[in-house]
Amino acid sequence: MTRQRLLVIGWREWITLSGLECPTPIKAKIDTGAATSALHASKLEYFEVDGHPWVRFTIRPHQRRTGGATRVEAPVIDERRVRSSNGKSELRPVIETEISLGEQVWNVELTLTRRNAMGFRMLLGRRALRRRAVVDVGSSYRLGAPPLRQEEA
Repeated sequence: MTRQRLLVIGWREWITLSGLECPTPIKAKIDTGAATSALHASKLEYFEVDGHPWVRFTIRPHQRRTGGATRVEAPVIDERRVRSSNGKSELRPVIETEISLGEQVWNVELTLTRRNAMGFRMLLGRRALRRRAVVDVGSSYRLGAPPLRQEEA
């Protein structure tokens, strides 16, 4: 992809986890300071399918709201030690899934972790953006307005 064809995105965007069949868009922070991408996952359960590690978890797309929770399963492709913004190191499962960002769709690796205290349920790091997007740090939601909340619809 040439530089002229790179997707221009804001510092926060709405992302759909199409590969995990999670219908509710997730507010994601676009963080070029983070190498890896992370997704808030609760109720993690490890299991095996044909001798290969898998993980089952719940995605809660909205901060401080219970609606829209989706229970999903995915193969674990790796485990990585990640240092969080507070300096603590944590071993996290890594999955690969398809995301939709605006009209673009591609696969990314996501580490699964608890992001309760963070302002965003998802963090999209620079590896996921490489050769695909550039960030306009002065704008938000360049690829579309946030979806209406149920009570606003």
